[in-house]
Amino acid sequence: MKISVNTIVHAPINSVWKAYCTPEDIVQWNTASDDWHTTKSTVDLRPGGKFSSRMEAKDGSFGFDFEGTYTKVVEESLIEYDLGDRKAQVEFNDSPDGVSVRVSFDSEETHSIEQQRDGWQAILNRFKLHVESKSALAGA
Repeated sequence: MKISVNTIVHAPINSVWKAYCTPEDIVQWNTASDDWHTTKSTVDLRPGGKFSSRMEAKDGSFGFDFEGTYTKVVEESLIEYDLGDRKAQVEFNDSPDGVSVRVSFDSEETHSIEQQRDGWQAILNRFKLHVESKSALAGA
């Protein structure tokens, strides 16, 4: 089953794109809750390039590598990637209201559809806050 989450980011598209694709930014926003964090991120943003984000519970009880391979990259527009046997894509659409960011991904069997949707939406919400606060600081 395909699951989608989305948000509108009030920042220039180049800032939105950069924050989504830069390891230094990813470690700041890539978490679904305050008791988790991303400790390391690598990005080789090109078809065939790999990415990895090390996600860990802050109490040290659990961690995992979220990793995959990029299959298509259209700058400031689209990222498609494989997560093993699952696929995902991120669409960036500039509009007068801001940049629409839509993440669609194949569900997995370990967690419920609601848990997956809620978790990915929480990460996307943190991404929005990160970009907007960074953009506000740059404009100040």
